[in-house]
This record gives sequence, structure tokens and C-alpha cells, in this order.
Amino acid sequence: MPAGSYRFRVGSIGCTVLCDGYFSYPGQWFFPNAEPERLAGALAERRLSADHVVSPFACLLVETGRHVMLVDTGAGESLSTTGAIRARLEMEGIRPKDVDTVLLTHAHPDHVGGATDLRGRSAFPNARYVLAEAEWEFWNSPRTNLDGLRLPDEVKIGILRTAKESLHAIRHQVEPIDGETEVVPGVRALPARGHTPGHLALQVSSDDCALLHIADAALHPLHLEEPGWENGFDLDAAAALATRRDLAQRAAAEGMHVMAFHFPFPSVGTLAATPEGGWKWSPGW
Repeated sequence: MPAGSYRFRVGSIGCTVLCDGYFSYPGQWFFPNAEPERLAGALAERRLSADHVVSPFACLLVETGRHVMLVDTGAGESLSTTGAIRARLEMEGIRPKDVDTVLLTHAHPDHVGGATDLRGRSAFPNARYVLAEAEWEFWNSPRTNLDGLRLPDEVKIGILRTAKESLHAIRHQVEPIDGETEVVPGVRALPARGHTPGHLALQVSSDDCALLHIADAALHPLHLEEPGWENGFDLDAAAALATRRDLAQRAAAEGMHVMAFHFPFPSVGTLAATPEGGWKWSPGW
């Protein structure tokens, strides 16, 4: 098994987590409302720095037998530490032209940057790109407002530019969806607004087994353990917190495995409710 790939099965559906790369974020961006001493203590317990959070970009390959589906495309080669998704796919025997469906959970650069190649063309020429209609409309609006992000202005500018450029390049392959939708048999997209207006989670189900992919509803396991800790990348913090709680409660109550795009590799695990009102993350399938 090559580093950066993790295979498992959801019933009859084959799944592989593919790491596109990583980025080191200022800790304040991930936890803008956390008390500094509590945050530093929580990170120290995990032997992590309080100044920067190293975060992987974990895409999901779903193979149903009839469909080859990629969930998110990574950041592409916009960063020196990203852009591995194509090589990861090839190591799994998947060529770009084999992918028939790309589900974009949202249009932030680390999810949509790999949707195009270095020439600005679609990286997956035979795929339909599925995303929420609300997401498509938000980023293509002439008045896209990112004031809710607690990030430096130059970061907001970069996020907006990449979203618009990437979505424009794949516009003829885009298939917007509205509400809960079966994307391919066994895979349902679930509205999970807050992080962005059209942010999606998804559920993979087969043979009484299920995986709930929460995408960016939480960026770090601490967002589940301390569900009141916000995320500076959430456009609507209140809606994002409500979505995070709903998804975590659902996963824990139904005994589903969980995946999160930015959680430590292999980015899949299980949740258990804690007496404090949060959820404990246990990694692994």
C-alpha cells in the first residue's frame, strides 16, 4: 500500500482515501473562538503545536462496479505540498478518463483546485462534476460575500479567485443538484450548509454498512470533541455548528464510520458521544 492511500470496503463498494497533500495552517484560523490556554492544552495533549495545524487533504475514491467516482479533487499544484491526486489515482489503476463522476463537496481551493490541469482544462474530461446548486450560484454571483470568514483579506481573495476560475473551467460538465440526492447507486449527497452555502456531506451505504463523509463540517477532531469551537473557514458559523452537531449525532447514533477531509490520515474513524456533550474520535476502519 503506497503512503497516502487507504483502502476499505463499505459492503460491496470499494473505497480508497487518497491524500492529495497537506498544508500547515495558523492555529487561530482553525479555532478562532477557542480560549488560547484550553486550545494550547488540548493540542499539547496530542503533541501538536498551538501555532500551526498540519492538515491533510483527503479525497475519496468510490468504486461501485459500474461507476468510478472521486469525492473532491484536492488543491492541485497550487501549493508545493499538494497536487498528488492524479498520481494517487494512477497507483490505484485509475486514469483521469476513467472517472465518470466527481462530487465536489464545496468550492474551496483545496477541494476544487485539482479539478483542472496546469493548462486550466478539466482534469477529468469524461466526468460530470456534481455540486450543490446553491454552491454554484454563490461562487458565480457577481456579489460573492466572504465577510463571514475569519481570515486575512488576501486569503479571502485567493479563495474567491480559485473558486471562480476552477468552476468556469468545468462549467460545461457541471451538474448542480438541489437537496438530498443519490449521485450514484449507494452514494447520497446530503445538504450540510454553514461551511459554505452549498456545502455537502455524503453517505455511502451497502449491505447494512455505511460511511458518513462530513467533508469540512469539522476540520479537526477537536471540533467534535469541543463542538462549540468554531472554524475560521466557516462562512456561517452558527449554521456550521448546527450542521456539525447533526452529522455527529447521526453518525454516533447509527454506528456509522465517519470520514473528514482534513482529519489526520487515513481520515476515517468512528465517533462516540462523551459526557461533556462532544464526540470522541477513534481513527481507523
